[in-house]
Amino acid sequence: MLVDPGPESSLHTLLEKIGDQRPEAILLTHIHLDHAAAVGAMVARWPDLPVYVHERGAPHMIDPSRLLASAERLYGDEMERLWGRILPVPEENVTRLSGGETVRGMRVAYTPGHASHHVAYLHEETGTAFTGDVAGVRIPDTGLVIAPTPPPDIDLEAWEESLRLIEAWDPQRLVLTHFGAVDEPAAHIAALRETLAEEADLARRLPREGYEADLRRRIAARTGAAEEQVDQAAPVANQWGGLDRYWRKKAEREA
Repeated sequence: MLVDPGPESSLHTLLEKIGDQRPEAILLTHIHLDHAAAVGAMVARWPDLPVYVHERGAPHMIDPSRLLASAERLYGDEMERLWGRILPVPEENVTRLSGGETVRGMRVAYTPGHASHHVAYLHEETGTAFTGDVAGVRIPDTGLVIAPTPPPDIDLEAWEESLRLIEAWDPQRLVLTHFGAVDEPAAHIAALRETLAEEADLARRLPREGYEADLRRRIAARTGAAEEQVDQAAPVANQWGGLDRYWRKKAEREA
């Protein structure tokens, strides 16, 4: 099984790594292009390949036109270079998830906060949790943990509930799509909570330009030359927008 196979632009790397193996299934944590853009091309290659995805994300895998229109506004002429071809997935290949299922030995949980259609998977036999982006991203060899906060679905309260759910699994390790395995889940989640609270407060107090400049400064102080890796996983230019939208929606609800 493959969890979050990534974009079609890097599919050649994935195919090289799996060699002669044929995937039995694709499990998506969510449908953001860096996690899921290769799926259509993979189903075209293996027409009976099953795809598991949250019920809110499933329609956009079957008909990606709205997803593409939204992404094109953000990425413009860089779409193909970044993500490659984004092909529709036949409806008969798609299994919709809502959370609470068990899929091929994987326990499924609905874990919004980063995205409203996000799920996480626990491989029960090994205690390995595949957490997509809801457990954040880490830059290897730097100690840097980041909460990716692109618009439009950031919800801090839902995110906290999702983290509590993952903690209740008591996983032996977390596997982050960006980048790799974490063998100390409790320490990692604690670091994620701290950075998410810090970034949320800064986004509430600072305009976009000030927030981005401050974040780039702090990343450089922590990682040196790793900013390119950060921008692969949680582009600085996208971070403020999701948090700002969260605060504006919260203010509207409380008005």
